Amino acid sequence: MTAQLLSADLAGKPAALNALADRLDRHDPFAALPALVEDEPAGILLLGTGSARQACAAAAFRMRLAGLSAVAEFPSAEATLPPGPATLVVAVDVGGGVRELCTALDRYVGASAIIVVTDDASSPAARYADVLAPLGAEREKSGLACRGHQLALALLLHLGYRLGAPPLGASATLAPTLRRSANACADLLERARSWVPAAAAALACDSGAVHMVAPAGRTASAEQAALALRQGPVLASSAYETAEWSHTGRHLAAVSDYRALLFAGSHYDDRFAEHLLQLRGRFVAVGRPVEGAAEVVRYLGDTDPDVALLTEPLVAEILAAHWWAARER
Repeated sequence: MTAQLLSADLAGKPAALNALADRLDRHDPFAALPALVEDEPAGILLLGTGSARQACAAAAFRMRLAGLSAVAEFPSAEATLPPGPATLVVAVDVGGGVRELCTALDRYVGASAIIVVTDDASSPAARYADVLAPLGAEREKSGLACRGHQLALALLLHLGYRLGAPPLGASATLAPTLRRSANACADLLERARSWVPAAAAALACDSGAVHMVAPAGRTASAEQAALALRQGPVLASSAYETAEWSHTGRHLAAVSDYRALLFAGSHYDDRFAEHLLQLRGRFVAVGRPVEGAAEVVRYLGDTDPDVALLTEPLVAEILAAHWWAARER
């Protein structure tokens, strides 16, 4: 595991998104779904650990916006939605938590339709699948599931479309959104030398800790970003919902040299900025300008909520590679 390997993994994101878009144009991995679930399921259970769980949480939120009863759950939970034909189970395996997934799926096999999203058809979790949907993430040599998170989220959004959760962005289907997100990722990667030094300098502090803040519908971005910092350069990082930060994260900012990466778009961005600046902290805004931000990182298509959800964690992942490389030096 090295910063160079992480940078190489991140460089592959645009191609992986375009490849998934091409695959979806040719074949729908959930084409068998109507034969398994005749009516709208009474409950949709999404299971995953680590980066996969963050993808599940974001997809479940989008499904609930459309009136679907979807929940992202820890596979280790002792009890959750009941087994039966009214429950659709979606398990996401991006290379970790297979033991927990299999333990959870044991409760549903033979009783509920099970979709497994994974690149490993020989995985124990894959054996439970009524529908097996390949990620196309390939092996990530850095050990961080950055592409895995992004592609799992994309496939879960596509599943949501199939179940009646329409997109929030400009495209009526997922493939065009994937291609726009690929362009957005390529834009961030190609311009990294122009924005990374200033953003990294604005977030520098003695502790090295950088916290992540995002709107309620995109807290998965903050969670994935924080995970990348903890796994790669091994920096302290926590994730917060923007409005909730004023009730929880703010207390830490009162007693430390606080730095934050704000994924902009909440109605409470201005309150967050006001409170943090009062406490002499600093933040970098991602996606749109926020008054008081030390720096702003924009990218192609950042006003499209679907593109933002699939793209914005890359900002923190690129910064993670930058700080990791500095530590190695």
